[in-house]
Amino acid sequence: MSRAGGQDGSSVSDEEWERFLQESVAGTADAPVEPSARARAVQRRLAEHPGQQAGWRTYTPARPRRRTGWYVTGLVAALALLAVAVFPHRVAGWFGGDGQAGESLAAQTERPGQAPGAEPALRATLAEPFRGSPAVHWADGAAGITVSPAKATGWMDAAQVARALRRSKEFMVDSGLDPRVLRGERPTKAIALLNPHQKDVQEYLRAALSSSTPTPETDPLLLFSRFRPERARLVGDVVKTRGRLTYREGKRGAVEVTADVTFVYPVTPATGDSGPDGEVIRTIVRREVVMSWDDPAKVITEPDTLSLVSYTLDMTNGGCAAPTGYFVPPFGAADEQRVDASHRIDPYDRSEPVARSGGTASKDGGCTTATRS
Repeated sequence: MSRAGGQDGSSVSDEEWERFLQESVAGTADAPVEPSARARAVQRRLAEHPGQQAGWRTYTPARPRRRTGWYVTGLVAALALLAVAVFPHRVAGWFGGDGQAGESLAAQTERPGQAPGAEPALRATLAEPFRGSPAVHWADGAAGITVSPAKATGWMDAAQVARALRRSKEFMVDSGLDPRVLRGERPTKAIALLNPHQKDVQEYLRAALSSSTPTPETDPLLLFSRFRPERARLVGDVVKTRGRLTYREGKRGAVEVTADVTFVYPVTPATGDSGPDGEVIRTIVRREVVMSWDDPAKVITEPDTLSLVSYTLDMTNGGCAAPTGYFVPPFGAADEQRVDASHRIDPYDRSEPVARSGGTASKDGGCTTATRS
């Protein structure tokens, strides 16, 4: 019997034919396999969409939407609520008020838009003399007095203006914070900064510091803070302050500096054993002093001295009877003072100018009423 030939017509041996039949029945490792219907469908889909590489069992879930904006908004809102709860007065300050916080406030560079927020109703103590007062957040001493940046003004260049501002601040410190002056001693350093050729001021100084019965016009408290050492003493060595110095060109090209500073003096009776719960009163003084640094070519003056243009103050818990030349804290007698309910003042409110009445008494002789101390 003939066998089928190859392409060249050659025959196949009996052994090769027998092996072919056996392998056809048993199958070989590389023998072609008929694909299933599912596989053919996948192959057809891949042929129609050659860029798609995913297998027939793969699953690509939908990408979740990112809600970062909502998360950030929620986080900011939560932080804002926390800030209001922990630092309510500082938050109020962000919106134009003289806001408060547990630490010292930033320097006051402009007049605030409103009074400081209310503080917890806590009584001042010898250990915490500023407790319950906005002053607890104010800077200590000279650090609370801000000086505006210097630039050439009037007859002075920028460096001269900077020196005038520095010396003006020294005057406010020497007259309102010097411990010797607070004990009633003569304000020697402050007087040395005043123009000795300004006759009206020199007459005021002689009358104010030599008379035991000063008048409202010659009261040394208009310029200097003083307590009788036998009656009152400071609690600790810290006086809280808040204020600023500004300037402009004045008459005849002078540099006119205006100081607007509030001083808070915690005091206790000088005699007797006050104990840990002793009485503490805060005498609060807001003083405005306008100083002129005159051109020596136009005004008779001495180097590094200033001329006074005006000076006035508002005062709380410093006495409201006839002037004595000293602050008179009302120890144990606050309820006995005559008060003028029509004239009320918040001594911590720096949003309005200093009252020109002097702030010590009302027209009928009664004390002004402080809304807080």
